[in-house]
Parts: sequence; structure tokens; C-alpha cells
Amino acid sequence: MRTIPEDMAQALVGGVTTFAHVWRVSRRDGAEFAVTDHDRALAFDDLACDPVAGLRAIATEKSTELDADSAGFSGALRSDAITEDDLARGLWDGARVDLYRVDWRDTEQRVHLYAGRLGDVRRGAQAFEAELRGLQAPLNVPVGRVFSRYCDADVGDARCGKDIETSVFRGDGAVTEIISTTAFRASGLDVFASGWFARGRIVWTEGSESEVAAHRLESGGAVLELLDAPGLALSVDAAFAVYAGCDKRFETCRAKFANTINFRGFPHMPGNDAVQAGPVAGAPLDGCSRFR
Repeated sequence: MRTIPEDMAQALVGGVTTFAHVWRVSRRDGAEFAVTDHDRALAFDDLACDPVAGLRAIATEKSTELDADSAGFSGALRSDAITEDDLARGLWDGARVDLYRVDWRDTEQRVHLYAGRLGDVRRGAQAFEAELRGLQAPLNVPVGRVFSRYCDADVGDARCGKDIETSVFRGDGAVTEIISTTAFRASGLDVFASGWFARGRIVWTEGSESEVAAHRLESGGAVLELLDAPGLALSVDAAFAVYAGCDKRFETCRAKFANTINFRGFPHMPGNDAVQAGPVAGAPLDGCSRFR
């Protein structure tokens, strides 16, 4: 049961309050921050609680059972604590978030509303929106492998076992022209066929990574489209390494990577089509495998 301090309870009954939200965030790299939707900085425990322009809480849902609690908040990218570059680099992914309702005249008068971790963070040119997942969310994560026709390894990882650091699967390039926040032209990739890097990944020299949505060849050079905007990493002359992509199909593993021995899917697993299929005309009805 949530306990509300007596002074706060009386203020709620009176109808006129001096309350504000405070989000205390502990990132996985050990950095801690506190931000508020109040219009002035607040002292909160041992942290300086910075105001973030336009910051607001989104509806909070809590469960008395094992269903994951959910909440969220959004705001403008105008704080030294929350920058577009840090969001793009993933520094905020999985950060612990505690949401409080406080009296801005005395922040010791507070109620703890929610505890969770940052999930998906969507950002635009001027603002961001973050999803909060309850601490019980890991209990809803599937454990173990899923039987599928598609490979569940990532190309180049230990389970895949393919060396993609060779010149066949890796290209080194530089940005020559920015087309949009998620697309650009690059030099150094003309020897690779169109689509070679689709579903692959880019490692920028400054350290961040991006996923490639599409790759095509044009007269002005190779064009790469990314799934998400890489933020400040994308600039003219920015250097990067890009790796061949894989669509997880057995045919691709065989033809593109010659790595069928390490394929981590089940390409011959019957699906709904096999369940609904009838006998083949003229074939013997002896119950043997369809793949003989």
C-alpha cells in the first residue's frame, strides 16, 4: 500500500497543490540524474534536479499480478542530462527509473509512484518519448530457443561462426552526401552488389552502431538507408565500417555465406502449409518424408 505523507494528503484535499513530478534515473554506466517537470531546479537527495522543457508524464498502469507495469514520459531535447547524442548511442537503454510526486517547496514531502526501466525511446528533431517497463517485465521474457524456419543467430556472432571481417563481407566507407536523417551516399562501396549490406550493420568510427534497412547503387555512389536516425554520428566525411546483412533464411546462409553447417534455424520444419496439404497426385501413399 502506498503511504502519502500527512501534509501532502491535506494539500490534496484542499484542491490547490504545489506538486511536481521528479524522475530519478540510474544508467547502466553508473551515471545518475534527476529531472523534473517543474519550471525551476530542485534539490532532490544528493542530486541537482534539472527542469526539462515540456517534460510530462504519460499514463501509468500498475498491476497487482505478474503483468508488467507500464508508464512513460516525453519532453523536449533541451536538457544537459538528456541529449540526442546520448539517446542515439544507447546510453539510456535499460536505465532504472523511479518516478516521484513531490512538493516543490520541500522535496522531502514525496510519494514514490513507479519503478521500472527504460524501454523503447523514440526521438525526433526536437523531442523524445520514452517507454517505462515495470521491474517485473523480465518475468514475461521468453526463455530458451524458438523453433522457426529462420536462423536465430546474428551474422558474425559466436553461434553463427562466420568471419565477416574479411573484404568480402566488410566494406569501409565515408559519407559523401546526406540525403535525410536516415539516408546518405557513401564512397568506398562501389565494388559491392546492390542489396549486399541490406539488414546489415554499420559501426561508426565514433563508436555507435546503426542497422541498415536498404542498400542500393546509384550513379552518385552507394546509397544506404538506416532503420533509425544515427543522430550526430551522421555527418559529411564521417567514416564507418559496414557489414553484409542476412535475412535469416537457409537459402541466404547457403548462397551468400556458405555457412549452412552453422545455420541455427529449422528450414524443413513443417508449417501450416504442410498441415493443410493433401496427397500429391500419382505419388505413393506410404507415409514417407516429403523431402526424399
